[in-house]
Amino acid sequence: MHPDLETLLQIQDLRSQRQVLTEEEGESALQREEFNVDVERAVEALDSKIENLENELSPQIRSRYRRIAGGRGRVVAPVINGTCYACFMSIPTAHGAGAESNRSIRHCENCGRFIYVLR
Repeated sequence: MHPDLETLLQIQDLRSQRQVLTEEEGESALQREEFNVDVERAVEALDSKIENLENELSPQIRSRYRRIAGGRGRVVAPVINGTCYACFMSIPTAHGAGAESNRSIRHCENCGRFIYVLR
C-alpha cells in the first residue's frame, strides 16, 4: 500500500476517535467516570498526532486531503466489487485492476475521496 494512503487511513481513524470523544456526550462521561480519562487532554493529544501525520503527507496529497476533509467526514473510502463505499458509485475497472492498485494514490471520480481497493 502507498505510504501516503496508509497515513491517510491513520488520520481518518484518529479523526473518528476525536469525533466520538467530542460529539457523543455519553462517551465523554463514560471516559471520565469509568476510565478516569481527561477528555480535553485526550483530544489535544489526538489533534497533535493528526497534525504530525498531516505534515508527513506529500504537499499535493496534503492539499487535496484538506480540501476533502473540510466538507466531509470521511476522506478515504474502500472500493468493494467496483463500488466506492463513500458515494456508492461504480469505479472504472482500471482503478481496481491488478495487484498494484493500492500502490498508487487514487481518488473517486465522482466524490473526489481517496480510494483503496479491498480484495
